[in-house]
Amino acid sequence: MYTFQEQLDRIRKGKGFIAALDQSGGSTPKALLGYGIDENQYKNESEMFQLIHDMRTRVITNKYFTADKILGVILFERTMKGFVDKKPVPSYLLEKHIVPFLKVDVGLEALRNGVKLMKPIPNLKSRLNDAKQLGIFGTKMRSVIYENNAEGISEIVKQQFAFGSAILACGLIPILEPEVDIHAESKAEIEVVLKKNILQELDKLSDDQSIILKLTLPTVTNFYEDLVNHPKVVRVFALSGGYDMETANALLAENNGVIASFSRALLSDLKLQQSDVEFSSVLNTAIDSIYEASIT
Repeated sequence: MYTFQEQLDRIRKGKGFIAALDQSGGSTPKALLGYGIDENQYKNESEMFQLIHDMRTRVITNKYFTADKILGVILFERTMKGFVDKKPVPSYLLEKHIVPFLKVDVGLEALRNGVKLMKPIPNLKSRLNDAKQLGIFGTKMRSVIYENNAEGISEIVKQQFAFGSAILACGLIPILEPEVDIHAESKAEIEVVLKKNILQELDKLSDDQSIILKLTLPTVTNFYEDLVNHPKVVRVFALSGGYDMETANALLAENNGVIASFSRALLSDLKLQQSDVEFSSVLNTAIDSIYEASIT
């Protein structure tokens, strides 16, 4: 059995990266289009989600998608409740010693004070209990900062930590993702305010509480080093944030102790039309390059 403590140790100390396979309803059509499936090829939401599940299945069952380089996978809720080789997806991943996470946010509010907060998350406790029963280790939730607005940044961090506390109370480890938009005019200044607010909230956690951070690659190299080394931070993940894989990898390699949690940068060159040999080769190249950037 792959215990919770073993998973925690693996995320804290392991060499590798996190694959983000958590595109949800709003982002699924774009993800499918990138994979070579346009909207004319499915009739309804059910068919759309089956196609994205087939794509994810093709990825996680690939011979190169292994625990040697993949520490964990972030899943969409429908994927979590789906099956691979007649096994629940989290069970399939755990058998491969890959740690499963669940995306729990349900989208963003309208822009206010320079940020987009998360919408209220309905039935969070029951969803977390279901996830725990299926073997999920932790969760992920995303909100976005667009402007250097002190009030908005403070609000977004407080919301992330408030949800994080509820998730910790259910026995799961939260990934807090206050993304900074890579095109923000004052990106470096935003990151200064963001880090200050994160450090303040970390100080409020009890000694037995710890979280994971998923952050935009910073403008200043190693800017998040004090978060990487913070006793209440299990690990700092980096999101690709719209950078292409080459750029994201180059930036990641400059930031010590930060590992990738990429989605688009991992999947962007995979196509439905590729043969199994071609698909495997492209996936292997992506995995190898993101792994190397994560351990540099």
